[in-house]
Amino acid sequence: MNKILIANRGEIAVRIIRACKEMNIKTVAVYSEADKDALHTHLADEAVCIGPANSKQSYLNVKNIIEAASLTKSDSIHPGFGFLSENAKFAKICEESQIKFIGPKSDVIDLLGNKSNSKKLMQKEGIPVIPGSNGSVKDLKEAMLVAEKIGYPVLLKAAAGGGGKGIRIANDFNELELNYNLVKQEAKNAFNDDEIYIEKYIKNPRHVEIQILADEHGNVVHLGERDCSIQRNHQKMLEETPSTIVDEKLRNKMGNVAVKVAKAAGYTNCGTVEFLVDADRNFYFMEMNTRIQVEHPITEMRTGIDLVKEQIRIAAGEELKYKQKEIIFKGHALECRINAEIPSKNFMPCPGKVTEFNLPGGNGIRIDTAIYSGYTIPSNYDSMIAKIITHGVNRNEAISKMKRALEELVIEGIETNRDFLFDIIRNPNFIRGNFDTSFIEKEMLGEK
Repeated sequence: MNKILIANRGEIAVRIIRACKEMNIKTVAVYSEADKDALHTHLADEAVCIGPANSKQSYLNVKNIIEAASLTKSDSIHPGFGFLSENAKFAKICEESQIKFIGPKSDVIDLLGNKSNSKKLMQKEGIPVIPGSNGSVKDLKEAMLVAEKIGYPVLLKAAAGGGGKGIRIANDFNELELNYNLVKQEAKNAFNDDEIYIEKYIKNPRHVEIQILADEHGNVVHLGERDCSIQRNHQKMLEETPSTIVDEKLRNKMGNVAVKVAKAAGYTNCGTVEFLVDADRNFYFMEMNTRIQVEHPITEMRTGIDLVKEQIRIAAGEELKYKQKEIIFKGHALECRINAEIPSKNFMPCPGKVTEFNLPGGNGIRIDTAIYSGYTIPSNYDSMIAKIITHGVNRNEAISKMKRALEELVIEGIETNRDFLFDIIRNPNFIRGNFDTSFIEKEMLGEK
């Protein structure tokens, strides 16, 4: 690969550009009018404006992105995460345009992108899944019948969902009736697809995912788990590896299932298989994300493997360098997502100009960000502005380093969730590893 266009913005665009520079690969940044002063536009070898601030007219504008790739003679496109990263039509257009899409094939994205269809495939392969509808439900009557069969509470979920959007709980028929059309509308707005499906709501589970790498020669390996249970409204806030509930036996079992999932789907490149784990440590397939994850740095810190570089090598047709037995896990890693938001006002986004910015440093601390002093954070995009990643010889050391890093972090001019995250990592139950997906609501917000 000679030149890669990064069809994204923010810290993930910066992350990809840096990996490309280290591999001596030329890069092209694309940007909206709101991002003309963004860091990724300065770091890339070339930068092309692809439209107005509205993401539908820029970062989701397939025509403009393909034209930018053609104009700059880019031979590949890296989609990052979010935006078009899991859009099968975009991947297909790249294929038809003789541009290498750095990710899985379009038909695989299509298969796994529809959560109900991927669930059917896993059932066929004998992989444990959460009880629910057999694919999408066509109307409220069918939804009611499914809910009665598997028992309340249930989750109504967008079939094309992701990022915590298009998900609501129904504890009884009245809530099912109330939420059915709401979820369909949310799904239509977020994914332009109003298909929804139903699954059993597992109370207070752990959200544990397995990172996999798969080349185009049939080799698949897993890189261990990440625990993403600290989340609010299905949006992750803090992740760690290893999980405090996963021992070596369970890690191997879940890892082998994740490899089986990838092989069953004909998957290539970097991907994540997500599971829910109940109180008895039974685990259930939830979905497979067909892209690099926001929380990928903690896996990199623990394994020493650069996932973005591996994505590029796989897309270039290279075989994986690693056999499963050669992957060594060292220490413990944490990631905190720094968002421009006001936790005390229901986490309301807080865009604006960064007047002062100081990053923490030291051994075992990594910062992924695209902001700088004097930068104005636009109001048009996701509120995440930085990720703090720490690595220690054990969990206690990783937590201690995170405490210090958050104390050193200075971001003036806007509000952030820094103090909220600091309170999480000082919470006794978090320190003991005693938490699940309801932790923030119960421990931090006082909800019952």
